[in-house]
This record gives sequence, C-alpha cells and structure tokens, in this order.
Amino acid sequence: MTAVSENTTKHVTAPVVTDRLVLRLFTPADAGDRYAYQCLPEVARHLYRPPLTREGCAESIAARAGGTDWRADGDTLLLAVCRKEEPGVVGEVVLTLTSAHARQAEIGWVFDPRHAGRGYATEAAGALLSVAFGRLKAHRVFARLDALNTASARVCERLGMRREAHLVENDLDGDRWGSEYVYALLAREWKA
Repeated sequence: MTAVSENTTKHVTAPVVTDRLVLRLFTPADAGDRYAYQCLPEVARHLYRPPLTREGCAESIAARAGGTDWRADGDTLLLAVCRKEEPGVVGEVVLTLTSAHARQAEIGWVFDPRHAGRGYATEAAGALLSVAFGRLKAHRVFARLDALNTASARVCERLGMRREAHLVENDLDGDRWGSEYVYALLAREWKA
C-alpha cells in the first residue's frame, strides 16, 4: 500500500452542492433507499457483481459514515446523491484512490433507474470530478464500465472524458463474458 505524504492527506466529509443536488455522506437511515436500487439485477449487471443485500448496503454505509482519509491506495469516498428539494437518495457516486503515489483515482456512479434520464449522473459525477481535481489534487481520474452500459458511456463523454481502452471479454459475469471501456481525464483537461 502506497501512502501520500502527511502534508497532502485530506479528510473528506462532504457535502458537495450543485444546482439541483446535494452529495453527502450516507447515514444509516439511507440504507433502505440505497437497497431499493442496489438490489435490482438490472443495476448490478453492469457492476460485475450480484445485487447487494440489505445487510450489505447497511454495512458499506457504516464503514464509510465518517468520511475518508484521502492518503492510501484503496481509500474510498462514497457519497449519497440527493435532490435539493426532495427527500431521499436517488443514487451514489464513488471515488477510489487507486494510486496515491501517481495521484490516480477511479470514479463511479450508480443511480436508481426511476430517476434515469434527468442528468443527475452527469451533474453528480461532474461535481465529484471537481473535488477530485481541486481539493484532492488528483492527476488522473478514470472510469471503468461495462461496454454494454451505454448510459454511463454517454455520461463519460458529456464530462469530457476520453475513451482510452476497450477491453474485450476481460471479465466473466456469471455465464457471460463482459467487455469493458476505460475512460479517463487529466487534471489539466478538466473544465470545472
């Protein structure tokens, strides 16, 4: 595990506010909202894992409820995405420090299909990119996604990310070979 020097360690607790959204740490009270979309097979199929259980949602929320130190490989910031004017969680964004030494991070998002098509994923991911390149001083942020996930590919392209790779049949998802796209953006390319 590589660690960033102490003078660059950040403790991230959120919230991040956009025109329509609030990105904040999950609370135990959010477990039901999160489970409502994380349990869906159509959501999990693009994540190369089975749907999450109610207990799994609650455990991952509890593990990250206090925020995260942003200093070591694997440190992860998981934020609930909520609409400003309405209660409830509509999705989540996540940023994982994959290489502290090289200042590389992976971004991801998962949204309740009932809230699809409203631009929430693009707005929330854009806000998280601003945090990554601004406060967290990332050099490069990338997204890995199932090549069949056309909605997430469009989000990457709207954010100005470039497709750097198309990995063909690189993962076995049950009985299906999945292919993956890798999109990325450098700090100097980000236009907040």
